[in-house]
Amino acid sequence: MTWTPWTQIDTLGTKMEEVVYEKKTHTFFGAGVARISVNRPKRYNAIRPETEDEMFRCFYDASHDPNIGAVILTGIGDHFGTGGDVAWEVWGTRKRFYHEYPPNRMIRVCKKPVIAAVKGYCIGGHNHFAYCSDFTIATETAIFGQNGPRVASPSDGFVTQYLVRVVGAKKARELWMGCHRYTADEALEMGLVNRVVPVDRLDAEVDRWCEDILKASPACIEILKATFDGEIDAMPNIGLKVASMYPDFFDSPECKEGPASFLEKRQPNFWKARQQVQH
Repeated sequence: MTWTPWTQIDTLGTKMEEVVYEKKTHTFFGAGVARISVNRPKRYNAIRPETEDEMFRCFYDASHDPNIGAVILTGIGDHFGTGGDVAWEVWGTRKRFYHEYPPNRMIRVCKKPVIAAVKGYCIGGHNHFAYCSDFTIATETAIFGQNGPRVASPSDGFVTQYLVRVVGAKKARELWMGCHRYTADEALEMGLVNRVVPVDRLDAEVDRWCEDILKASPACIEILKATFDGEIDAMPNIGLKVASMYPDFFDSPECKEGPASFLEKRQPNFWKARQQVQH
C-alpha cells in the first residue's frame, strides 16, 4: 500500500508563516490524511496566538474535508514543542492567550481522529496536545512533562482534568505539580503514549496507524471520536478556577516573575513576589 507525496496547502488562499499544512492520499483507499506541523523550530516550536490562528484554520479545513480520514499533529525540526512562547507572554498579554485561545479545543472539535507524532521535547502546552489527541506515537528521544507552575502559567478546567482519565489521578498530579520530565518509555508505561519507535521509524509508524483508520468506515470513526470526546464536554471550561480564586493573577508580581526568571535564566522566587503584594 502506497501514498502520494505530501502536498502543501494554503488555507483560504493565505500563506501561513508559523504552520506547515499538508495533505496526501492513500492510493488504494482513495482517501487521505492531513498533517499540521508547527514551524517555529528556532523557538522549539513554542506557540503564540498567531500560531494558533493558523492551526485553527488547518484543523477546520481538515475536519470539513470529506476526503480526509485522520489528522497528524507534529513539529518541524527535532522537537514536538515546548508549549506557550514565554518570550511572547512576558510582554503582558498572557491573559488574552489564556482566556481567548484554548488550543486543545481544536483537537476536541475536529471530527477526524488526531494522531500526535512526537519527537524531542513535548512540554507544557504541547504535552496537552499530545494527551488530548486520540493517539500519540513517540520516538525514543521524546521527553514529556509539564512546566506551567515553574513559569507561573496556570491551567485548569478540562485541559488539566482530562489527564486524570489518561494516566490516573496520582500520576496526573505528579505531572502537573512536580513538573518532572519523563522518557518515552516512562510515558508508555503510564499510558501517556500508544507506541514508542526509533526516530527513523516515526513516519512509517504513523502511516501504519493512518492506514488502520482508513480501513474502517469513516462515519463510524467520526461517531466514535465524538463519543469518546463527549466526556470532555462534561468537564468545566478553561479559566474557571483562575477567575474565581485569583481574579487578578495575570497582573500580579507572581505571574510576572515566572516568564521574567525564565528569560533571565535564573531560579524564580515566587514567594518573594507574593510578599510584594502583602506589603
